Amino acid sequence: MEAKTVESKHGWTQLSDGYLSKTPIFQFILVCLIFPMWGAAASLNDILITQFKTVFMLNDAATAFVQSAFYGGYFLIAIPASLVIKKLSYKFAIMIGLIAYIIGCALFFPASQVATYGMFLASIFAIAIGLSFLETSCETYSSMLGPKESANFRINFAGTLVPLGDILGIVLGKYLIFGTVGNLSEKMANMHGAERVAYGEKMLQLTLRPYKYILIVLIVMLVILALTPMPSAKAVAQTTEGEKEEKPSLGETFRYLIKNARFRKAIVAQFVYVGMQTTVWSFTIRLALNLGDHLTDSAASTFMIYSYVAWFAGKVVANFLMNRFSITKVLAFYSVFGTIALILTMSIPNMTAVIMAIAASFFFGPQWPTIYAHALDTVTDKKYNETAGAFVVMAIVGGAVVPAIQGAVSDMTNMQFSFIVPMLCFLFVTVYWFLENRYDQKHPEAVTE
Repeated sequence: MEAKTVESKHGWTQLSDGYLSKTPIFQFILVCLIFPMWGAAASLNDILITQFKTVFMLNDAATAFVQSAFYGGYFLIAIPASLVIKKLSYKFAIMIGLIAYIIGCALFFPASQVATYGMFLASIFAIAIGLSFLETSCETYSSMLGPKESANFRINFAGTLVPLGDILGIVLGKYLIFGTVGNLSEKMANMHGAERVAYGEKMLQLTLRPYKYILIVLIVMLVILALTPMPSAKAVAQTTEGEKEEKPSLGETFRYLIKNARFRKAIVAQFVYVGMQTTVWSFTIRLALNLGDHLTDSAASTFMIYSYVAWFAGKVVANFLMNRFSITKVLAFYSVFGTIALILTMSIPNMTAVIMAIAASFFFGPQWPTIYAHALDTVTDKKYNETAGAFVVMAIVGGAVVPAIQGAVSDMTNMQFSFIVPMLCFLFVTVYWFLENRYDQKHPEAVTE
């Protein structure tokens, strides 16, 4: 019989494996509302890349440093974030994440005055530090806030809200950064010297606008979280003195996880998937500008709104299908169709290619949270959960690597052909899900869906 901790005064009872007897609705909703906040930051990067490319006169490979700074921050901070969770609590780690996110947004104000590419990258890196804390804590925490059998549903439900943040970010960028500027590259094409510098600095000031609103939301969320009692949601062990929270060392955890072949495969799949998703979204606006005659920056950004709507729809449909059919089989077929969509993106020489890139976003739908939950399912001893979640978050560094590869391919060939890079990534994810589906068929007793 599972041991229970005394937290029933708050309306839930925590079990010894870290899960709860019931889901605390207010606390779960509060955690879920944080998910759109990292979506907004990520989608604003796609706007910033287009802005920086023109103002700082960058090639496609150089613009990829925006994503390198963003996802590199995730990679470096995920393990420290897991250590904070292990030593203190999920709540404390989430609060650190919100504070770092606030600091990163605030740094955009001096960055717009200094007006150098490096200063903006530093601001983006600071935001990424906060988001690494948030994802490392919230992804795992959302799956733990309730009974074990519904963990996959909870993380997918929370993940469904991320596209809403992406849509919010792209809308803020479309109207507050691009505004009525039109096509920035055309406007600045004939500007030189002091005139170009002055106009570029004026355009960089526009990047402040969306971050003002994000700052307000973040501060409100930080205050509410600080005042709300939150479950521990950590595994405990029986000792002679009673129950004690299990805190294995980082080395012990690493040795445990490195022996887990399916966990290793999930990490690689997450690395490849995040790289694919990031690079498709980073290059969709520029693909539209390349293929669309006289298309403005603002009009091209509308295609990203469509992409995030498609992503949201893909999540909703996938959640419906995964409640009725094998999760691994649903994801395998999603990946097949996504690969086909990207083959068409790189091969159709007109605006239909952009529509195919948007279609690929539909099949991105459930990939990230399901790979995340699937990776944690392979960790049978839940005392390693916090650090295991950190390793999955570290795989986000794929978002720094793959866009740089596509940028280099684009510079060597052309923008449209460079979509061969995410196409190959989706093909890899397809193989991963087919192998996982085969494993499920051979080990039906291990399936938790």
